[in-house]
Amino acid sequence: MTPNQQTSKKKKRKGRKGRVPMQDMSIMDHAEELRRRIFVVLAFFIVALIGGFFLAVPVITFLQNSPQAADMPFNAFRLTDPLRVYMNFAVITALVLIIPVILYQLWAFVSPGLKENEQKATLAYIPIAFLLFLAGIAFSYFILLPFVISFMGQMADRLEINEMYGINEYFSFLFQLTIPFGLLFQLPVVVMFLTRLGVVTPTFLRKIRKYAYFALLVIAGIITPPELTSHLFVTVPMLILYEISITISAITYRKYHGTTDHNGQESAK
Repeated sequence: MTPNQQTSKKKKRKGRKGRVPMQDMSIMDHAEELRRRIFVVLAFFIVALIGGFFLAVPVITFLQNSPQAADMPFNAFRLTDPLRVYMNFAVITALVLIIPVILYQLWAFVSPGLKENEQKATLAYIPIAFLLFLAGIAFSYFILLPFVISFMGQMADRLEINEMYGINEYFSFLFQLTIPFGLLFQLPVVVMFLTRLGVVTPTFLRKIRKYAYFALLVIAGIITPPELTSHLFVTVPMLILYEISITISAITYRKYHGTTDHNGQESAK
């Protein structure tokens, strides 16, 4: 083989954008690539954290004056509570801001193992995933949280307990309620992605439906108070989300893998 042919072969092995295909990368190459991706995420996080320090105070003030918390007396039971709330908001704000960066770096890490059309398809999931995360937070804050606060207030009145809320406890509870919903709302896009890669099928999702329902009921019971109305407001959207995911899986499977799944059943059923 001539030197020119060797050079041409090396260029071909690198593929598009000068990247070596995943199958040609060693363990050290993977480790180096992962280290570089993590470094990029950390760099963006530091920049976003600086922005979070400026956004924390107006966001906290907005949430304190919102209808959900307008009538709630907030107190600091520890000397460090104000600082803790401020730092928590700065960090969480930074993490939310860099979600697209995290998703893109994750995509960039696994994309060499995908075909060119798969790379384009999976890249389109990033903005969808971010919007679904925000939708989950909005649902839990504007719809679920008022029911939870109302239930807690009624319970306190029934037990003749004076309500006195610590600001750190309130915002910690707020994070515990909203962040999980942001993650749960990723279900449709995750199912779409896994179906696109052939990892799951519509028939599989239908077979495990009763187990999935049970798991969602347990999750709803954990993050909601023991009150029927609040439980229904959480459970019903989660079940609908699962059914939407099955429909999305069927459409995706039919588009990329033909009209039938691995079990020979019509994916449109």
